[in-house]
Amino acid sequence: MRIDVVTIFPEFFDVLDISLLGKARRTGILEVVPHNLRDFTHDRHRTVDDTPYGGGAGMVMKPEPWGEALDEVLPEHPDARPVVIFPSPAGTVFTQAMARELAGRDHLVFGCGRYEGIDQRVFDHAATRAEVRLVSIGDYVLNGGEVAVMAMIEAIGRLIPGVVGNPESLVEESHEDGLLEYPSYTKPASWRGLDVPPVLMSGNHKAVDAWRREQQLERTRRVRPDLLPPE
Repeated sequence: MRIDVVTIFPEFFDVLDISLLGKARRTGILEVVPHNLRDFTHDRHRTVDDTPYGGGAGMVMKPEPWGEALDEVLPEHPDARPVVIFPSPAGTVFTQAMARELAGRDHLVFGCGRYEGIDQRVFDHAATRAEVRLVSIGDYVLNGGEVAVMAMIEAIGRLIPGVVGNPESLVEESHEDGLLEYPSYTKPASWRGLDVPPVLMSGNHKAVDAWRREQQLERTRRVRPDLLPPE
């Protein structure tokens, strides 16, 4: 998979050189290419924002640099329409299901907004050349899109075949079956007065599976009841 990221802070994504995603990049499973939005400006101040029409606080990112940046990263005649994702608190909520769907795509482009957002015409024009999505990682506001893009790249990238060593571990995680993950334990069996549940040391795999399922349901009821289907 190829991922292009347009941002005014390309160095933010240097962290992708470490851990499993760094290994995936080195082996060619995943290609992530940051692009500096300021490289597509033509004034000596490398300006990417201006005051909003209609008034109001803050600044809005200008369409011209974004248009040229997307011209650079979007193929002229793609075999399949790339997906262009802009983090936005006004967007569709990012989920594990969306991460899995996007992990099956060949080309993703992320646009990291700043200030009060990006001129709406950037989204409208990009939609004529690609599948455009505004996506939110939660009901809160960040200073810019970089943190949200990092979270999405991590969630998507680890689902690409070959990135995570044990594919079975992906199936047992929170949200994969709509529930939160069960609690995990390892050696020693007793630690600071706290013991591992006996069922996990029983060797009875059927009982272990039943216990884990009940723990998923209990944790989901307690922490995220919104994830449970209506009774």
